Amino acid sequence: MGFNTEKYGAIDIGSNAIRLLIATVNTFDNLSPVFKKTSLIRVPVRLGEEVFMDGNISEYNIERMVKTMKSYKNLMEVHEVLDYKAYATSAMRDASNGKDVVKIIKKQSGIDIEIIDGTHEAAMIAMTDLRDLIDENKVYLYVDVGGGSTEFTLYANGSPIESKSFKIGSVRLLHDMVKSELWKEAEKWVKEACEPYHKIELIGSGGNINNIFKNSGKVYGKPLSYLYLSSYYEKLQSYTYEERIYHLALNRDRADVIIPACRIYLRAMKWSDAKNIHVPKIGLTDGIIKSIYNSRIQT
Repeated sequence: MGFNTEKYGAIDIGSNAIRLLIATVNTFDNLSPVFKKTSLIRVPVRLGEEVFMDGNISEYNIERMVKTMKSYKNLMEVHEVLDYKAYATSAMRDASNGKDVVKIIKKQSGIDIEIIDGTHEAAMIAMTDLRDLIDENKVYLYVDVGGGSTEFTLYANGSPIESKSFKIGSVRLLHDMVKSELWKEAEKWVKEACEPYHKIELIGSGGNINNIFKNSGKVYGKPLSYLYLSSYYEKLQSYTYEERIYHLALNRDRADVIIPACRIYLRAMKWSDAKNIHVPKIGLTDGIIKSIYNSRIQT
């Protein structure tokens, strides 16, 4: 078999940003493939803000999406990407013109986009290196917080037991669009899923928890404690929006949503009685890359 190297692309059209991950997959004889992140680009097109309030994507943001996709197409071409997938999540799911936007982008950029539901999103994330990080003797609640939704997956004995997606996201919370009944529904699901187990640990993914971990100065692989996360949450709230940008070096589109995102992680920890949260820096784009590779070796 020898040595082989290939590049794949993954596009995640989320509620807060549009990301492109270009990854290199190296294979050598019969050894396990090695996945390496080659390039990661993030464009802050906040679709969720208008979709959750107005119900559709504006002409202004459609134009921004087309420009972004044209750029991503060019980047993948110069990187000589062999194959790619583009998935859209919560904001595009809820947009009344979501399917029309998919057609416009396809016509103008050549990029094919698939709008996926929360279950598909959770399953895709489960395909990441998360499996390598999970200790079969421990129980984990995986929490992926996006702008429009949060996906919960319970892992026990090294395997996913059950998953659930809720329309509780950082952008929705920012605009006070999550009713108390939905919070209660999520709390009930988490408590019932975790009830048969003891000493549950959280695994968090999403741009906000990655940013919090980065600012913590913790060594990669070490978890954040509930105490640290709650104190950081208080710190975030003590600053104004402008102070968070200046003192914490946050992007403008991160400085507002990081507070509601942090609230979701804290509630999940409280509901599951988890004392620690692991932050492996993985997400939907990583799962997309894995799924592309797996589908190609099976054909």
